Amino acid sequence: MCTACLIDDVKRHMLSRRGLFSGAAATVAASVAAGMSSARPALAQATGGIVDLTHAYDSDFPTFDGKPGILYEADKNYEPDGYHLFKLSIFEHTGTHIDAPLHFAEGAMSVDALPVENLIAPLCVLDISARAAEDPNAMVEPADIEAWISAHGAIPAGACVAMNSGWTAKMGDPSWRNLPDGTLAFPGFSKAATDLLADTGAASIGVDTLSLDPGNSADFAVHYSWLPSGRFGIEGLANLDRVPPAGATIFIGAPKHRGGTGGPARIMAVV
Repeated sequence: MCTACLIDDVKRHMLSRRGLFSGAAATVAASVAAGMSSARPALAQATGGIVDLTHAYDSDFPTFDGKPGILYEADKNYEPDGYHLFKLSIFEHTGTHIDAPLHFAEGAMSVDALPVENLIAPLCVLDISARAAEDPNAMVEPADIEAWISAHGAIPAGACVAMNSGWTAKMGDPSWRNLPDGTLAFPGFSKAATDLLADTGAASIGVDTLSLDPGNSADFAVHYSWLPSGRFGIEGLANLDRVPPAGATIFIGAPKHRGGTGGPARIMAVV
């Protein structure tokens, strides 16, 4: 075989392989893009702004039982150890945090087992702040969900549906947790609303208050129905008033300690 013929043959072989690989890469890219598009349509709508939905917290952050949710103990100091290190004692359900199914259902899913595909999700925000200003135990009702759907379309599968009650503005004041007499009082979801959301395929709910149930709840009906169904909740969200009702994507930095019932989380929204 002549040298020129050999070179031409090698070129044809290389071009053929290049076409094969580029075609395969294009197919994979198209498949990934299609999968992301179908699974998380809200991702493509974001313009790049980021809203922090997480409160920083310390031992003064309000908790359900009034006990400090986090304690710091200096384990190492710059002098004499050359570096600084805290030992932290943390209750799982303090600050901005996750409620895993295991929190209210024996043998249910723990926080480390939450499906990762549900930790990046379309965010739907239901604004009940006007009603909550009049009633500190106001609830998200089915009518709020129906109004959202009428305005924005169907709740996306796997969505996180969050309640904006305006409670972020109360942080640092005792009224975030209770009435002047110490009675717990804050907005939450009604069971009728979360039953409806379960039918839509939503994967999680979130509140900007201390609990998924309102402060005056005597039976924790939402906790005892939503969580045992295999879905999860987020409590103590911040800045939901800075997020549009539709079109944002929530990033849920859930903790991953094995067998946990929940725990403090870093939550952000891309808008």
